Amino acid sequence: MALDFSFTEEQLAFRKSVRDFAEKVVWPGSGQRDVEGRFDPEIWRACGDFGLCGLPIPEEYGGQGADIVTSCLALEGLEEGGRDSGLLLSLGAHLCIGTVPIWLHGTEEQRRRYLPKLCSGEWIGAFAITEPEAGSDAAAIKTTARRDGEHWVLDGTKTFITNGPVADVVNVVAVTDPSAASGQRMSCFMVDKGTPGMTAGKHMDKMGNRSSPTSEMFFSDCAVHESQMLGPEGSALWKVGFECFDWERTVMIAASIGGMEAQLGACVEYAKQRVAFGKPIAQFEMIQDKLARMRVSINASRWLLYHAAWLKQQGLPHMQEASIAKYFIADAGMQNALEAVQIFGGYGYVKEFPVERSIRDAKLAAIGGGTSEIQKMIIARTMLGG
Repeated sequence: MALDFSFTEEQLAFRKSVRDFAEKVVWPGSGQRDVEGRFDPEIWRACGDFGLCGLPIPEEYGGQGADIVTSCLALEGLEEGGRDSGLLLSLGAHLCIGTVPIWLHGTEEQRRRYLPKLCSGEWIGAFAITEPEAGSDAAAIKTTARRDGEHWVLDGTKTFITNGPVADVVNVVAVTDPSAASGQRMSCFMVDKGTPGMTAGKHMDKMGNRSSPTSEMFFSDCAVHESQMLGPEGSALWKVGFECFDWERTVMIAASIGGMEAQLGACVEYAKQRVAFGKPIAQFEMIQDKLARMRVSINASRWLLYHAAWLKQQGLPHMQEASIAKYFIADAGMQNALEAVQIFGGYGYVKEFPVERSIRDAKLAAIGGGTSEIQKMIIARTMLGG
């Protein structure tokens, strides 16, 4: 089989157009939004108008019909140009775990009802599986859904829900058959904003990715019609949930590479301009070593990710590759952020410079979408046949 590591001209042109859009629309005010922890609906609508809120969804449902690799490139470009990791977190969650599951597992009626508004950006999507006592151990969730005629009644609490305070539809995983085997106990429901019994908690004041709204979600006698079940009953964990995790690891994580690229560009320019001991610090071997290590980390991250994304696009097995990419990128992002702050010195420690927030933003990649410890466990198990 021939190996082709090139992107098409169309893909590269699209990435550039997204980066240019981000520099013009997203970058201005990104630092202030981080300080305030503020989600900006106008920027979200601009992303929708640009076609970013429905990237991989087929055109017949209002999306762009972009393939998986192209979707990764777009998220890269958006973060590189916009430097708003919170926006990328919200958009990634909206796309990969809010909208894609409805496209892949919804009925035709569900797709026609939800996807056009999600793809346009008029609606915002979210996914609720994590609970106060069930994070990495998703099989331990306690939120329940009991049958009541043509309805299912949800009760329980979800936490760390990206887009929770602003979502128009939330895909909620709940236990529908406590007596079933662990893989068949749970089902997923699309719960519309304003449904009685569903409320969002206050916005969580996070370390990083601060412009992305995150909250708890509470369900108390929350009745949803049976037509709101997403996928077959009992399929939420192994079909819907694990598919969501896979999209997070092979697509959503691409934004981190764009962030690293922007950091490196800023470091190169700063190193050329900053003078110490009579010459630009770029001439010092220790600074060159840092820049070289950052470039190596970015290139390795990119090809690990796009290998996994290409395998997914071809419908080939890629569980190990996706976990390798997720684990490596999370580690590389944090290390590159530390190097960027060190290169900027005291200026890297103050909020005036974007590299300061790069450390705070980078840390989430090792936690969300399956911790780095979970990724290493998956990698080991795929080698051992577990």
